[in-house]
Amino acid sequence: DVVRRLLPELQGCPLYVTIDVDVLDPAHAPGTGSPEPGGLSVPELIEIVRLLGAATVIGGDLVEVAHAWDPTARTGIAAS
Repeated sequence: DVVRRLLPELQGCPLYVTIDVDVLDPAHAPGTGSPEPGGLSVPELIEIVRLLGAATVIGGDLVEVAHAWDPTARTGIAAS
């Protein structure tokens, strides 16, 4: 809802989007330095990214992926 409300104000503004993987619930992305129980699900984050596609995104990055802390590779899969 927050992204939907902000999109009209962001029209025409160049955006650089940083996604910190610890926004995801540790069930989806345990390999991060600051796991946040109760975080977003992967489908919720995908929806936010899709909504941002309506804005003028000039670049972005994904941070805090710690593969060494996730032997199941769930974090890498979620990040991709």
